[in-house]
Amino acid sequence: MLVHSRAGRWGAWALFAVLFVPLFALPLLVIVTASFSTNWSGAFPSGPTTEHYTAAVRGESLQALTTSLVTALTAGVLALVLGTWAALTAAALRKRGRRILDALFVLPVAVPSVVVGLAVLVAFSQPPFLLNGTRWIVILAHTILVTAFAYQSVSAAILRLDPMYEQAAASLGARPSYVLLRVRLPLLLPSLNAAAGLCFALSMGELSATMMLYPPDWLPLPVRIFTATDRGSLFTGSALAVVLMTATLLVLFAVSRIRTKATYR
Repeated sequence: MLVHSRAGRWGAWALFAVLFVPLFALPLLVIVTASFSTNWSGAFPSGPTTEHYTAAVRGESLQALTTSLVTALTAGVLALVLGTWAALTAAALRKRGRRILDALFVLPVAVPSVVVGLAVLVAFSQPPFLLNGTRWIVILAHTILVTAFAYQSVSAAILRLDPMYEQAAASLGARPSYVLLRVRLPLLLPSLNAAAGLCFALSMGELSATMMLYPPDWLPLPVRIFTATDRGSLFTGSALAVVLMTATLLVLFAVSRIRTKATYR
């Protein structure tokens, strides 16, 4: 911590508690509490139960969770590949070309995600690229929305790379492809790891564009949470939200535990 005095440290922790508890911790605690309740008519919930979780891990709810996981994993991998390729390409361009590429990849997150969903729906509802009514249109929309974050993360990491390693490999006769695969990408692995986790988490929680695109047989869990709460099933929706949050955190924890080659260097 940059604050060295004891009073300053206590003040910083107090400010953190004042901001964190009501803005982040308390809403999450309310959701978790509601997921174990049957009614909430007073200051505190009543009727403790685990039936909501029993329903949340069975039948259509389990299928919705599986759909979200498959969508997020597929979109995350595609976004990581496309974002990394674009970042490497931008690093080789001149300043003007790099700015144009930056603008193109930032555009999907600069506009509301519902606009992206509408654009994908209009663009892929007619031949020759007819994806409307299939799972692929949902995966495509998620990929478009999260690729920008992979691109920005990898681009920032490329700017911090020491060119000495690449220059040394090239001076020893290594081909550009060898330098890329054996020198540059291993050095970028921590950033790739972080970008993959970010893309996965964002895809798991995406709702606006998904609401416009999902077919009946490909219903992600955020959509099911929305429909449950919209019909007044707040406690069931809370349990589904906790399941979604837990699944996302478990995958992110697994990603964070992956030790890359660059970590050992």
